[in-house]
Amino acid sequence: MNEVIVRGRADGFAQDIAVGPHRLTADEPTAEGGADGGPNPYDLLLGALGSCTSMTVGLYARRRKWPLETVTVSLRHGKIHAADCADCETREGMLDRIEIDLELSGALTDAQRAKLLEIAGKCPVHRTLTSEIDVRTHLRA
Repeated sequence: MNEVIVRGRADGFAQDIAVGPHRLTADEPTAEGGADGGPNPYDLLLGALGSCTSMTVGLYARRRKWPLETVTVSLRHGKIHAADCADCETREGMLDRIEIDLELSGALTDAQRAKLLEIAGKCPVHRTLTSEIDVRTHLRA
């Protein structure tokens, strides 16, 4: 398991993210007080979900030798009133909602497209986000 290291200064929102040899930057838009030096944390989360979805769909199609050419995943995050969600357990307050649009190109049958849509919801990041998560934060000396 890779350790992700995030470092930021207390005088702004910009964050340097190190994942092994890879470097990323996160920030907030100027309208939120940041310098817009990178995607905000929710955009990074959507990027993780979208890339996992695309990888999972592509892998499934490759293993079955289906004629999938490209996968495009468009994601949006927002807040909704719990009362507006008929399928949600929470009945009060606000909920996070992620909308995902999946575009598949290639000479796929309707049945293959339906199966790939089903598989899209089974990517590991999707399962993590929709399962119980145990996050423990510790203070290092």
